[in-house]
Amino acid sequence: MPSDSAPLVVGTDRGLYCPPGDFYIDPWQPVQTAVITHAHGDHLRHGSARYILARPGLAIAQHRLGSGNTVTAFDYGTSFSIDAARVSLHPAGHILGAAQVRVEHDGQVWVVSGDYKRQPDPTCGSFEQLECDVFISEATFALPVYQWTPTPRVVEEIVRWWRTNRERGIASTLFCYALGKSQRVMAELLAFTNEPVYLHGAVAALTDVYRRAGVAMVPTLTATTEKKTDYRGALIIAPPSAAGTPWMRRFGEHSSGFCSGWMRVRGDRRRRGYDRGFVISDHADWPALLETCLATRARRVLLTHGYSDALARYLNERGVSAGALTTAFGAEE
Repeated sequence: MPSDSAPLVVGTDRGLYCPPGDFYIDPWQPVQTAVITHAHGDHLRHGSARYILARPGLAIAQHRLGSGNTVTAFDYGTSFSIDAARVSLHPAGHILGAAQVRVEHDGQVWVVSGDYKRQPDPTCGSFEQLECDVFISEATFALPVYQWTPTPRVVEEIVRWWRTNRERGIASTLFCYALGKSQRVMAELLAFTNEPVYLHGAVAALTDVYRRAGVAMVPTLTATTEKKTDYRGALIIAPPSAAGTPWMRRFGEHSSGFCSGWMRVRGDRRRRGYDRGFVISDHADWPALLETCLATRARRVLLTHGYSDALARYLNERGVSAGALTTAFGAEE
């Protein structure tokens, strides 16, 4: 990549902007053309004139955006033009439909990772390693303390906790992000049980989208306010926003758990007030971040949100030019 080449992606007050393509990637303000990496609320926002995303994420985006939006979907790996830029979308392994954005122009290749993980996930396509001149990577968990145990082992812990609570005659309320994390846990639960779990309405609606996409999960029921429902011994999955609200009263005595990468640090669980923390993340851990950044063979790595400075320092010590790039991303984890 020539040292005097103009950047293919720059930070602006509306989000990451590609000058040769005249489009934005996950803009946080309305724009004419928005290329979307995935449908979490801090990446997919209302108000843009045109949305472009990977086909596996189309139904989720339509669910979140509602009607009246122009949304164009492309298969993974399909190359298409936006003005002078050639663009393609590649699996990021984050949630269903999550994509890395590959941009090529004037002999340069840049890749914007969006959020990604390398761990296996039965609910979405596996991360695809790309090579490029400049790699824009997330850094949510870019500290050595954040290293993930294989998810099936963590889900086995969840099952044991659930069964222990059942023996005590109380419910188990497991807080997971409504999009992606909840469905991943329910898909992994199939290896241990086919027993139904109860869902908060926000989780249930997105789970229906996943089922229509062919993702296999344990049977589910929507948690209701009907007094005749006995939740003792049941597993209930709800978004973190439901914790401490009147919605929880219907379950009576219960034990609470939270699925998140932040649960790797015990102090975070205590501060958040959960009885149990289960370390399941849809983001790359420290080893996966290092592996990915180095495997791109990029001459320059730009880091967004999280512990950008720590990862940049490590990469610079390894001879890779790295620095932070300010964005508004990162809210869902």
